[in-house]
Amino acid sequence: MTLPQHAPRNTHTQTALAYWTVGPCQGELRSEELPAPDQGDALVRALYSGISRGTELVVHEAHVPPRVAKKMRAPHQTGDFPAPVKFGYLSVGVVEEGPEDWIAQNVFCLHPHQDRYVVPITTLTRIPDGVPARRAVLTGIAEIALNALWEAVPRLGDRIAVVGAGLVGGMTAALLRDFPLERLQLVETDPGKRGFVESLGVEFVLPDDAKQDCDIVFHCSATDEGLVRSLQLAGDEGEIIEMSWYGDRKVSLPLGEDFHARRLSIRASQVGVVARSRRHRRTSSERLELAVSLLRDPVFDAFLTGESQFEELPEVFQGLENGELDDLCRVITYPKPPKA
Repeated sequence: MTLPQHAPRNTHTQTALAYWTVGPCQGELRSEELPAPDQGDALVRALYSGISRGTELVVHEAHVPPRVAKKMRAPHQTGDFPAPVKFGYLSVGVVEEGPEDWIAQNVFCLHPHQDRYVVPITTLTRIPDGVPARRAVLTGIAEIALNALWEAVPRLGDRIAVVGAGLVGGMTAALLRDFPLERLQLVETDPGKRGFVESLGVEFVLPDDAKQDCDIVFHCSATDEGLVRSLQLAGDEGEIIEMSWYGDRKVSLPLGEDFHARRLSIRASQVGVVARSRRHRRTSSERLELAVSLLRDPVFDAFLTGESQFEELPEVFQGLENGELDDLCRVITYPKPPKA
């Protein structure tokens, strides 16, 4: 494909290349002019970004419900749903311009797929020593899982199931594995994911083999069947933390069975705000700082299951949409600047 050409970089005009969703199941790379950084801003050159498959395919396929379109905007999104829209939130880069103590720092930003961008310093999270830049694209996913744990507040000796071994479900289970639980099972319909789950140090089970009477069930499969099984696995007066986003797809549940008879609760977990149990004592920035610090463990490299170059992004989204690609988190690698 022919890509838009960059204008020559100088101190007055700089351009960037970004991925845009331009219609249902259609995306392209577009060139745009970068603003000059103001005081308190940073110019970031992207190193890697990650595709959060579930959410980004909802956007790619134009399934964002108009009723919640404003609430579901990403922090640095440009344009409105359904299209054209510049969307994404797993970007890692290096600061090229900005306050002196930020220059050359590797940072995480909730920014769409773009090779260079100017953002306020307050929206950047420093990547600590011991967390490789490539792995740090998972920071936004770790934040989602962390927020759900703050929502649920697991207790000593709890019996917990996580339903769905995708990116969010796997991350949630990985963070739970060091809790002092009586039982933790990751429930998944695809037996091919057994190796991935076991590499996390978590017990893999098929839905029919999962143990019931759970204190908490985290549902992450984004399927009717997964949510139904979650209701069956929760113990009396147990709680299901719903972490899936269905977009505009309708969900059907047999609420006349386990839900009412056993007085179950289904509670939404959405990362747009800090969980209620921590909202008065933690900011979103502090939550991100904690999330990235959790990624020091090399076990999280198991989530990074594919890699493509930035210029291949339109084809990558097509492959994810039509099933040719089947990644937990596909890493996008950005070109290095030419040597002076």
